[in-house]
Amino acid sequence: MKAMRYINPRTLPLVVTTALFILLFGFGAVSYDAFLSPQVFVNLIIDNGFLLVVAVGMTFVILAGGIDLSVGSVVALSTMVTAALVQHHHWSIWAITPLVLIIGCAFGLLHGVLIQVFRMQPFIVTLGGMFLARGLCYLISIDSISITDPTYTALSEYRLPLGAETAISLSGVIAIVTLLVGVYIAHYTRFGRTVYAIGGNERSALLMGLPVARTKILVYVLSGFCSALGGILVTLYMLSGYGLHAIGFEMDAIAAAVIGGTLLTGGVGFVAGTLVGVMILGVIQSLIAFDGSLSSWWTRIAIGFLLFLFCLLQRLLERSKLGKK
Repeated sequence: MKAMRYINPRTLPLVVTTALFILLFGFGAVSYDAFLSPQVFVNLIIDNGFLLVVAVGMTFVILAGGIDLSVGSVVALSTMVTAALVQHHHWSIWAITPLVLIIGCAFGLLHGVLIQVFRMQPFIVTLGGMFLARGLCYLISIDSISITDPTYTALSEYRLPLGAETAISLSGVIAIVTLLVGVYIAHYTRFGRTVYAIGGNERSALLMGLPVARTKILVYVLSGFCSALGGILVTLYMLSGYGLHAIGFEMDAIAAAVIGGTLLTGGVGFVAGTLVGVMILGVIQSLIAFDGSLSSWWTRIAIGFLLFLFCLLQRLLERSKLGKK
């Protein structure tokens, strides 16, 4: 217990998460010859880029002490709007992208206003948003819409060479840029500092004169923006829009943030940790794929186990912090 005195409880979950990722990746490298290939590592970002983008937005919401259950449905709605406009109405992707992002921001604004102005519970508000967005998908089409547009297909297939026969997709690049912007906003702007202050103690943030109401609304707008952008990346990855895309995605985003070291009660966490959380989920999926004999449902089992483990770790750290006081 004396060793706990020298450990920063704010960074310990991130340290544990990083060590776990190294351990899992090392296990894969020892067990499978091809696992150590640079392309396998890059594929973790390519295959989970859309999740990373959504999880960045979710991290800000959790840091502010909230929750957003609508992200998966907004992702699905974004894929449907994009696919329908590209395939049926022949819109350019450059015209569609701003529209889809505005729709995502509008959902976030609606959530933020209902939560902050009308003092409604984030769980109930975003649950309503989840049903609303999912229902709107089926107003567009009840079937999957495949995208065959040449420009969209070319963007989907584009790979940026990284050397040594390694390349990354456009969606992977966008995901990394989104992460870097998220890190900058969280740690180097007034908005980010206010988000941490609200999550730590909203009453104290009010007494300090911080723009609490505006920031809480903007946090949900940011989450809606990231969800819409994630939806665009899903269409680039799958070349389709479907109302059943991203089922359970909100839980994956929450899991990535929590496993990445973000405290569910808010105020503690790192956006960079969310990347490690996403990478851990990706490594688990890759290990199951390389094994070949395990069902993909083992991914869910592993994620559930890790969530329990990290929630327990957070609770122990809280008790240790209270004990010091």
